[in-house]
Amino acid sequence: MTVMSAPTEPLVLLLHAFPCDSRMWQPQVEALEGAGRRVLACDLPGFAGTPLPSGSPSLDAVADDVIAHVDAQGIEVVDVAGVSLGGYVALNLIRRHPGRLRSVALCDTKASADSVEARGNRERLARLCEAAPDDTARVLEQAILPGLLGATSFARRPEVVSTVRGWLGEAPAATVAWYQRAMAERPDSLATLANVDLPRLVLWGDEDTLSPEAEQRLMIDASVQSTAVRVPEAGHLANVEVPERVSEALLAFLGTVR
Repeated sequence: MTVMSAPTEPLVLLLHAFPCDSRMWQPQVEALEGAGRRVLACDLPGFAGTPLPSGSPSLDAVADDVIAHVDAQGIEVVDVAGVSLGGYVALNLIRRHPGRLRSVALCDTKASADSVEARGNRERLARLCEAAPDDTARVLEQAILPGLLGATSFARRPEVVSTVRGWLGEAPAATVAWYQRAMAERPDSLATLANVDLPRLVLWGDEDTLSPEAEQRLMIDASVQSTAVRVPEAGHLANVEVPERVSEALLAFLGTVR
């Protein structure tokens, strides 16, 4: 858990992607803090040495864990931003704890549920990692790395590729398997977005193949309060690939929230 504080603005809660941890938000933490925002970059359970929730894999447990961390800071209402898995958790927070959110930024994520094929792929990945835990880094590099970054990053940002590859190498096999199953079970959240009157930012990299623009348009169309930002030359981890642009977008959006 990384907490950085400033005295006056509402808390900004940052939720990371799979299989990264809160370090992926460091450029945005610095930018938000520099603008006078209070920031909580939250390591989801099972990452950065934290324990997994007990019971069957479910993002409900993850959302409740996040709220417990917010409670520990003495905070009632937050602005939440989530990338990929973090976006799924943010959608779950809207469903389970709507009164705790002032706004939401959904970054390189989607509100639709997994297809049957996608759920099957997640289960296969979970079983591969469980069967050979010491081989998890190689499995993730082959199965996930190609989709995490955009073509521009692979061609021109070797330091970004190296950093993300390092994060993949740190992911515990049990955490990988648990979250694959939890994400496979998440419900469709488009109705949730349509039924909750909450300012939202929908941001995505224009080279994102995992959460393509068609998915973003579904979330944008679900609310009249949506702000859309398409980030050029970025893939699924736009905040890591083009951090300055994403920081600017977050600050601009937060500046509109009252």
